[in-house]
Amino acid sequence: MILQSLYELAESERLVPDPDFEMKPVAWTIVLKPDGELVQIKSRRTNLNEGTKRKPKWVGNPMLVPRQPYRSGTKAEAYFLCDNAKFVFAQQIGTENPPDQSSNASHQRFRLLIERCHSETSVPELGSVLLFLDSLPTETNYDALPDDVQSNDLFAFAIGLGECVHLLPQVVQWWNEQHSGNSSGSDFLCLVTGERFRQIEQFPQVANVPGAPKPIKLVSFNRSAFTSYHLDRNENAPISAKSGIFVAGALNRLLHPACPDPANPDRTLPKRNIRLTADTAACFWAASRDDEVNGLLDSIPDLFDAEHEDSVAEMYRSVWRGKPVPLQSPADFYVLVLSGAQGRAVVRDWIETTLGTANENLAQHFADLRIVRNTLAKKGATLEPVIPLRRLAESIAAEGKSENIPASVEAGFLRAAFTGTPYPFQLLQRALVRTRAEAGSRSNDQKKVIERSQRRDSRAALIRAVLNRRRRFDPHAFQRYPEVTESMNPNLESPGYSLGLLMAVLERLQQLALGDVNATIVDRYFGAASATPRTVFVRLLKNSRHHAEKATDTDEGKNRFMAQRLDRIIDFICSRFTLNRKQYPPQSDGIPAHLDLEQQGLFVLGYHQMRHWLWMSREERDAWEANQNDLPRVFSFRKEEQTETATA
Repeated sequence: MILQSLYELAESERLVPDPDFEMKPVAWTIVLKPDGELVQIKSRRTNLNEGTKRKPKWVGNPMLVPRQPYRSGTKAEAYFLCDNAKFVFAQQIGTENPPDQSSNASHQRFRLLIERCHSETSVPELGSVLLFLDSLPTETNYDALPDDVQSNDLFAFAIGLGECVHLLPQVVQWWNEQHSGNSSGSDFLCLVTGERFRQIEQFPQVANVPGAPKPIKLVSFNRSAFTSYHLDRNENAPISAKSGIFVAGALNRLLHPACPDPANPDRTLPKRNIRLTADTAACFWAASRDDEVNGLLDSIPDLFDAEHEDSVAEMYRSVWRGKPVPLQSPADFYVLVLSGAQGRAVVRDWIETTLGTANENLAQHFADLRIVRNTLAKKGATLEPVIPLRRLAESIAAEGKSENIPASVEAGFLRAAFTGTPYPFQLLQRALVRTRAEAGSRSNDQKKVIERSQRRDSRAALIRAVLNRRRRFDPHAFQRYPEVTESMNPNLESPGYSLGLLMAVLERLQQLALGDVNATIVDRYFGAASATPRTVFVRLLKNSRHHAEKATDTDEGKNRFMAQRLDRIIDFICSRFTLNRKQYPPQSDGIPAHLDLEQQGLFVLGYHQMRHWLWMSREERDAWEANQNDLPRVFSFRKEEQTETATA
């Protein structure tokens, strides 16, 4: 089904106008006179770093050229009428050495293919090209070659102001005839189209596959085990040359960051891939080309990785904020997750659904990821409700490098986003590991402080999404803990969540009493408190009595008032564990000795959300209280202010 869907995409978007031709970045045009004399070697390159201070990066502009076969080794096959300097000029770029035996042999293979076409078609422009090639020096380098030519730059030929020679009608017809002989027959049945064909060829290469330093193949066989049934290599998966070209053309279009439009090379097709990690990408498309479908497809990359709301198309901002857009199209929707490994493309996942279902699931996905943020917004700005995929990945990766995340984890994350299924449990495990690893990290570098805060927000969002989605699908998890809201819920009494709240309050109380210290209780005890809380909280609660006394003795009324409130909140949370912290020694039997992974996740969420609540502005706290039902009095500033006013 994967290959058939890709074939249909290539047909619907007309990605392969002619199976015998393909789009390639041609850097130079060799302009000749009819007698073969050189007029100029004209550049047709673009500087990708134009307008920046970076070093120029020149690339050729796309052009339709005769399809170039895969080549390797010293006797590599020449491309027809469009090749690099080694084949065209017998010259090795990057060295001053004169042409050697290998370069001359490559040049002769390039010339013989043109000579063969000329002898069978008598096209005069081909004769001009041959005259030029015969005039090239055989023992010295060609002086007219520009100094900034790169070894992989492609050269095409043109006579005067005319069209490139390889695009002349008679030349195109001859090239097509060379390939028509193997396109039909009865030896093999194509797995893609069901048509009979005669000769098995290598599957075309696919470029821009993450994790692959060069173009690789989706279908290949290179072990003796694949000959068990007397089948040689790709005979194990018979795909006709035409089908392979269409499928590879579709993949190249999907993986390309800015694929040129075959109908108009000066324009690019919309992006159709999401980069998950350093070695994994997800391609997506739909079996329809109407405006409604294209609108959502065009928005998907920005939905996942937008840094600002303006980056998302206006119609689909509601999806980004967790509310689906009504879609009328029943079009099929596909997602293919690929990685590059060992010289071939590896299919990590394949998703088939409808566009309407994917739209609803995406809205739920972004709703599940919403969480209060402790990262400070820039002055005059507000934090966006959605954390970009790139930042989510970095938050659970060792050293913040996405290549340290298994591809299966990111593939499972994307499957959950598009299908509405539970997120991989490994996301929770990795988020907890990274949370404990960074709990004691401190820095005076403001940039690093902001980055660490962003990672904490990202991990909290992932933990909330994993736990809530897991609860909806697992009846046992449904009974173990209630759903976690976006902001702090003072009525959520799960042990892990309550202890997380308590940890944040104790940290704030310590800060009021002692100010900035070298190592806070979070720096020292967060990891142990989240896994084995009984051994930690007895000591923390004992110290909290001294912190409360010191903070309430301050001359600053605001800090004294806050310390008294924190002291009451601590007593309120301790009552859930039948714990009286004013008793000595404190009775700790009510505190769990160990927390499982789910409760550890709730601990992180409780700490994160309470920390946000403790630093709310008055306007934010009023809005929060207005949305709370049955709010415990100890958490209400408004009720206390009303009581004080009534007493006065």
